[in-house]
Amino acid sequence: MTIQATDSTPAKGRLAQAGHHRGTKVRRQRVRAAWTFLAPMLVALVLVAGWPLLRTFYFSFTDASLSDTAGAALIGFENYLVYDDGTWYGLLADPVWWRSVWNTVFFSVVSVSLEVVFGIIVALLLNAEFKGRMLVRAAVLIPWAIPTIVSAKMWAWMLNDQFGIINHMLMAIGIIDSPIAWTASASYSMWAVIMVDVWKTIPFVALLVLAALQMLPKDCYEAAEVDGIHPVRVFFRVTLPLITPALMVAVIFRLLDALRVFDVIYVLTSNATSTMTMSIYARQQLVEFQDVGYGSAASTMLFLIIALAVVIYLYLGRRQLGVDQ
Repeated sequence: MTIQATDSTPAKGRLAQAGHHRGTKVRRQRVRAAWTFLAPMLVALVLVAGWPLLRTFYFSFTDASLSDTAGAALIGFENYLVYDDGTWYGLLADPVWWRSVWNTVFFSVVSVSLEVVFGIIVALLLNAEFKGRMLVRAAVLIPWAIPTIVSAKMWAWMLNDQFGIINHMLMAIGIIDSPIAWTASASYSMWAVIMVDVWKTIPFVALLVLAALQMLPKDCYEAAEVDGIHPVRVFFRVTLPLITPALMVAVIFRLLDALRVFDVIYVLTSNATSTMTMSIYARQQLVEFQDVGYGSAASTMLFLIIALAVVIYLYLGRRQLGVDQ
């Protein structure tokens, strides 16, 4: 018996080693197949996005103008920051740029936060069973389906201080005494564009949260109902933790859109300083002032800020979900 046990041990080892080599070979084949299918997409991505991005980085270190990009000369970091005759010049010394950074961050944080809160509420309502639920779900998606330019122009007419329906309704019910220039006033313009953006993108967040709600196990809620736990407590203790991955996906997509927002704000307020974002600032330098070098520096800083925000968010998200553990 001892001899048989001794003889069987190497055989088991050989079988395990053969299985390991087989698994490694299959894994390598899958990796090669994955790279084969991804290669065309990666090449297209490099041509469509990578090359223009590299040219933007290059132009940010030159004095290129819109009329003469070929004759641009390297000037180092002068578009970003330079000290001359006791004064700092460049993008990082421009108060309008920093105002646009603050406007972008404020817009992103407030709009995404409101979209998440109202998106969860709408998703919970749509997840309930009632007659005509499918029709209501289709109707809720309409704001998201409308092109941003169209919806922004529609709201621009509605918010007009002379013939806009918003002022007419508010004066009819006695909330305001005189028309308000919602998109022209420095006090109200930012909140006006936030309202329009929230109205348009709530359906996107609601759709992702609704999909997560549809996949939740029913036994947890049945047990909570038997135990007599309050629905609010069930939401914060059961529902919210289970839909957190879907919320993270919704937030990261909306955060990327909000940080590079251009169309809705430009249609509503154009180049107004009170609502100018980093994208609008870069466009103003590139197109209106025809300063490709300075505008490319602004675009590069926009890219770096968005990349930093995404890295921080993904890191915090991994810690929140316990991926590192």
